[in-house]
Amino acid sequence: MAKTENIYIRVEPQVKAQAEQVLGQLGIPMSNAVGMFLHQVVLQKGLPFEVKLPQSKPTAFGSLTDEDFDYLMDDALADYSNGKTIPAKEVRKQMKGNLVE
Repeated sequence: MAKTENIYIRVEPQVKAQAEQVLGQLGIPMSNAVGMFLHQVVLQKGLPFEVKLPQSKPTAFGSLTDEDFDYLMDDALADYSNGKTIPAKEVRKQMKGNLVE
């Protein structure tokens, strides 16, 4: 067996308990799961998953600062310039598909 090192981490008790429950159902000890994660960090040369902020709800126009508004408009213009838009007809179609009657 390869030589090992100890790692000490701090995590919220609820997160630890939930992770242990899921890992227990998978039959994977916590130490093995952490080892698997670290192996993936090495193989991927970074985190093995995407890290981003959760999508937020639309912001009310009146609550935006001038800087926030300018940022959103610049971002939208960049999306348009880069072809990252969809026609209004497609938006309507998608919205109708998401409505519960």
